[in-house]
Amino acid sequence: MQQITLRKRKLDFEAEEAFKTLRTNIEFSGDDLKVIAVTSCLPNEGKSTMAYHLALAFAEKGKKTLLIDADLRKSVMQKVSASGSVQAGLTSFLVGKEKLMDVLVGTDEPNFFMIFAGQVPPNPSELLGSSRFDSMLEAARKTFDIVIVDTPPVGSVIDGVIVSSRVDGIVLVIKHASISYQLARRVKEQLVTSGTRLLGVALNDIGGRGSGFYGHYYGKRYGSHYGYGPYYGKYAKSPESEPSISEEEKDFGMDLKA
Repeated sequence: MQQITLRKRKLDFEAEEAFKTLRTNIEFSGDDLKVIAVTSCLPNEGKSTMAYHLALAFAEKGKKTLLIDADLRKSVMQKVSASGSVQAGLTSFLVGKEKLMDVLVGTDEPNFFMIFAGQVPPNPSELLGSSRFDSMLEAARKTFDIVIVDTPPVGSVIDGVIVSSRVDGIVLVIKHASISYQLARRVKEQLVTSGTRLLGVALNDIGGRGSGFYGHYYGKRYGSHYGYGPYYGKYAKSPESEPSISEEEKDFGMDLKA
């Protein structure tokens, strides 16, 4: 298991209370909610920061928490959260190069574990729809109290919808005064049509103070080229070509101590 030191940013009182309230609202939404996805309509709405601090809020309450960075195309999670280097990520496991324990990352925060996206693959949507991704989520259910999955924006690519159909519920992050009502409604309908349990909407940046480092970086990394790209189809993998997952890989194989 890899180890990192978190890049902790001091939140003001209102922000801390907001994440605690979001955590509490999720807890009161049902006992069957264990794997929660966080997504947005478009890039630059703060979904990765939201997923990170929500996961931290659960860990601080004593819940054994796993944060999975499933934004395989344009991930910013490592820049947002960690000051250490990570050698292997989610894509390495999904293509069969690494075992689960090799991509799992322990942190200096008790109860808080992460899996970063890793290298950008040519076929992210196919990897997220694979049996190995499903097996990883099932293994995480057995090992952790709560699993938070950061997905790409649903309004940009299909990846977020693919992930959302595999989780227990999803939180939609919308940045204040940044998207149209029509787009938000279309994304909501797309999620519901896919069979996703939409837990609610988290309204972000209500004060209008600007997006800061996260928004600036995230906005530059996305843009008009965020999509399937020229590799879609050409590198699509049939179910028969997916690397098999051994019995011992179906669990994380250790008792993770807080």
